[in-house]
Formats: sequence, structure tokens, C-alpha cells
Amino acid sequence: MLTASDEARINRHVLIEAGHHSKAIVALTHEGSARLTGNVEISAGDGADLTVVTIQEWDDEAVQLDQHDILVGRDARVRHIAITLGGKVVRLSTNVRYAGPGGSVECLGVYFTDAGQHQEHRLFVDHEPVHCTSNVEYRGALQGDGAHSVWVGDVLIRAAAHATDTYELNRNLVLTDGARADSVPNLEIETGEIVGAGHASATGRFDDEQLFYLQARGIPEHEARRLVVHGFFAGIINRIGLPGTQAHLMARIEKELADSIDSAFEPAAAATR
Repeated sequence: MLTASDEARINRHVLIEAGHHSKAIVALTHEGSARLTGNVEISAGDGADLTVVTIQEWDDEAVQLDQHDILVGRDARVRHIAITLGGKVVRLSTNVRYAGPGGSVECLGVYFTDAGQHQEHRLFVDHEPVHCTSNVEYRGALQGDGAHSVWVGDVLIRAAAHATDTYELNRNLVLTDGARADSVPNLEIETGEIVGAGHASATGRFDDEQLFYLQARGIPEHEARRLVVHGFFAGIINRIGLPGTQAHLMARIEKELADSIDSAFEPAAAATR
């Protein structure tokens, strides 16, 4: 855990190595207020099963610029999960390479961007060995004037990367006016000998059908909105594998939602008095 004081300037280099056929979950958490620049090197040996979770719960004035470089061994499995719930400016770049055939990578992410915050997540997955897979899924919610998120996903399937299977998805839920989400999925394929490759991106407001379904069963609109967003994020957070951390993050998201939705309904409530 990195807990920093105001005005702290930090440069760091973290090395995470999982030996052959090992299994581990590593969590990097960030709190407080600081200006952090860093590099995290992640290496999974042949047959390893490694999960790395990076959690950004910075105060409002914090700035973080991080790069994570992942090397996946033969028949290894790596999950990289990024949770960004704070900070004035957070930019996390994640790069994935494969050291041998049969490697599997899952890059998951959740971000909740508030007024005046800039949160940026960039990924590059470089497929070169044969029979490797990658799955990327990031979900974000934005609220408040000036809230800005950027997601860029790049996947390169090189000419020698036969039997590659890859997919990337980014979904954004805009909760209020004045927020902006930029989403750019990119896919470059140099061989036709693949299992599958695709990408998708969606940005919008609440699903009216979901809200109608819940309200038709007697659930008030503000509670229905909370339930929709809760389910939107829970699908990724529940895959972290650390129950205590999952519960803490969902509670943090619930607080963000309560502040946003309750304030949105205050004028309507006042008008009915």
C-alpha cells in the first residue's frame, strides 16, 4: 500500500515475479495525495497463475502516471485488474507481451470519474507467439462537470501469431451532463490464421428498459438507478478474488452513487414540498 502526504513527489519501480507454476494475487493500493510516476514490471513464469490488482483511491489533488509492463510465460495465465476511483489526473498504461505459446491474459478495469477529474487507461497487447489469448474489458462511469475519461485499447496480432484469440470491450455510463468519455479500440491483424478477434465500445446514459423493469416492480427511480450501476460494476469487481477488497470497493462505489443520485433528485423532491 502506498499512502502519501500532501505535496509528496514519488518515483518508484516495482518488480513482481511469479515463478514457474506458481499462483499468487498481488494488490497495489494508492491513497492520500501525491505526484507519483512509476513503472511496474510484471513477469509470470511458465505455467504460472498470477493476478495483479492496482487500486487508485487518491484524494482529489493527486496525480499518478504509471506504466505496467507484463511478460507472460509459456502456458501462463495473468489477470491485470485496474480500479481507479480517485485523483485529479490518473494515467495508467499497460503493455502486454508473450514469452511463449499458450499464454493467456485478462485485463479488466473499473473507473469512476468525478467532476474535474481526468482518468486515462491505455493498453497495448502484442501477440507474437502462437496459441495465445487475450481478453480486455473496462467499464467506467462519469459524473459532474468536466469529468473526462480516456480509454485506448490497442491489440496487434503479428504475422507469426497463428491461432490467436482476442477481444476487447469498453463501456461507459454517463450519469450527468458535462461529462465526457473518449473510447478508442484498435485492432491490427497481420495474419488470417486466427481463432477470433474483435472489439466493441459503447457510451451512453442509463438503460431505459432496465429502469422501467425495476420501477414496474415498485422500486423507486433513484434506487433503480443505484441498482443498475451496481450491477454494471459488480461483474468486474467480483472477479478480483479478494472478498474484503471487493466489499470495500463496492461500498466506495455505492457512496459515489449515493452522492450523485441523491443530489440529482434533491431539486425534484424540493419542488414537491
